[in-house]
Amino acid sequence: MNVQPIDNTKPPKRQKDTELNRPQLPLIIGGLVVGAVLLVYLMVTQTIVQPLLLVIGLLLGYTLFHARFGFTSAFRRMMSVGNGQAVRSHLVMLAVAVTLFAPILAFGYSFFGDGVSGYVSPVGVSLFVGAFMFGVGMQLGGGCASGTLYAVGGGRSVMFVTLLFFIVGSTIGAYHLPFWTEDLPAFEPVSLATSTGLGYTGAWVLSIGLFALIAWITLVVERKKRPPRMAPKPSANGWKRIFRGSWPLFAAAVVLAVLNALTLMTRGAPWGITSAFALWGSKVAQFFGIDVASWGYWQGANAAVLDASIFADSTTVLNFGVILGAFLASAAGGLFKLSRFSGKNAAASVFGGLLMGYGARLAFGCNIGAYFGGIASFSLHGYIWGVMALAGTFLALYLRPMFGLSVPKPKDSFC
Repeated sequence: MNVQPIDNTKPPKRQKDTELNRPQLPLIIGGLVVGAVLLVYLMVTQTIVQPLLLVIGLLLGYTLFHARFGFTSAFRRMMSVGNGQAVRSHLVMLAVAVTLFAPILAFGYSFFGDGVSGYVSPVGVSLFVGAFMFGVGMQLGGGCASGTLYAVGGGRSVMFVTLLFFIVGSTIGAYHLPFWTEDLPAFEPVSLATSTGLGYTGAWVLSIGLFALIAWITLVVERKKRPPRMAPKPSANGWKRIFRGSWPLFAAAVVLAVLNALTLMTRGAPWGITSAFALWGSKVAQFFGIDVASWGYWQGANAAVLDASIFADSTTVLNFGVILGAFLASAAGGLFKLSRFSGKNAAASVFGGLLMGYGARLAFGCNIGAYFGGIASFSLHGYIWGVMALAGTFLALYLRPMFGLSVPKPKDSFC
């Protein structure tokens, strides 16, 4: 009988880099070329603000994809199994944001000497209904506003359907908005800084206290439910992690807050996404002969936005940057691949996109403009948006199985 010798040597330790796919160099080069062409075009045809916003948008998309920084999944994990890790990363992001926004809003000037203003919107029926609709829609559509953009950049095919109907829903919402805002009850906008007499310092202290309270609540829920922890994702070592592999959620939270503050200082308003969707859809409708200019939404200051090129719209430029940044991040990680999707997933994307688009218009923004930008601007409507979106998420947990979508279970592990 032949006896095989025993090999007592230890295998070499596997490095984290080996867990990553190889960079897709042709895609990276192509993405950089497209970005350079668009940057030059904006420099030639627009003011200096637009190319700067393209770069900021690219960094936003790169950060979102690298960290898989989500709002949809964070809300779903919290409401389904009680895991609040991602929600606490939101709170870190918001804490850094209010710390940066407070002096900027108090000072009142941007990099270019123009005034700055946060997102402070009315509290009324449209906010409650719209945020709830958005909460349902993002759980069916597979992503929020920022998630849709970075998923499209990463090649997730079903999200192209979500984006298309997001635009359709936002356009219909723009058409119906006067009914929701003028014919239904609403209170005036409430700022924790200027409406309460606290000032920006007092509003900052109150905001930090609220974030700490919410974080404590998520920890209490976790101790009671004992949910699974989020699984770590493959990542490179050292400085290579900047370009390859997953970023820690809390690091991404800080970066996103800094980039939002830079956006505020560059264009005079925080980061937003969905107003561009209403513009794109209205432009298409106008092309087919619909009298979009007569809509109440496109009256006043918005009339000039509708008449101008989409490249003159700062939100559009930011959106293009986010998609391109996510594309470059996915290619750098060797992850860009157009995925297949089923009919049920496509149906969920249609309904989800419509609900998000319509809801975002009613609620004065999405998870970025209303939730992130609103709370960072010390607006009461941002907190209400978050509560109603969580309520919509809870309902959507019962709707997702109807479309073949999974719902996290207490014993599941997830990333």
